[in-house]
Amino acid sequence: VQLQASGGGLVQVGDSLRLSCTASGLTFSRYTMGWFRQAPGKEREFVAAIKWGGSSIAYADSVKGRFAISRDNAKNTVNLQMNSLKPEDTAIYYCAAGQRIINTSMKMDQAYDYWGQGTLVTVSS
Repeated sequence: VQLQASGGGLVQVGDSLRLSCTASGLTFSRYTMGWFRQAPGKEREFVAAIKWGGSSIAYADSVKGRFAISRDNAKNTVNLQMNSLKPEDTAIYYCAAGQRIINTSMKMDQAYDYWGQGTLVTVSS
């Protein structure tokens, strides 16, 4: 299984960025997909997740209203549209895939089976 994240970069405060994660080696449509991030010196934290059919979506309070997660099962891709970026959004962003994740576990990193390598997002003020 491989999860390839892309789209990170250096942006200014208030800018937008779109991250993508393409999965291979798994039946993508059966997996819940999540985005997590880890800022320098901090623990990894949940950002957003979407169930296999898109019926359930969860966001961290810190990104609600600014970020939007979506998936395209035909392309084995999950996207994270990030708007109104803030310096505190600076982090390495990881995508993750997990099967049989119940709604209450979507925000828990231990619920996910596979992880990508991460893509760096830097928001400069």
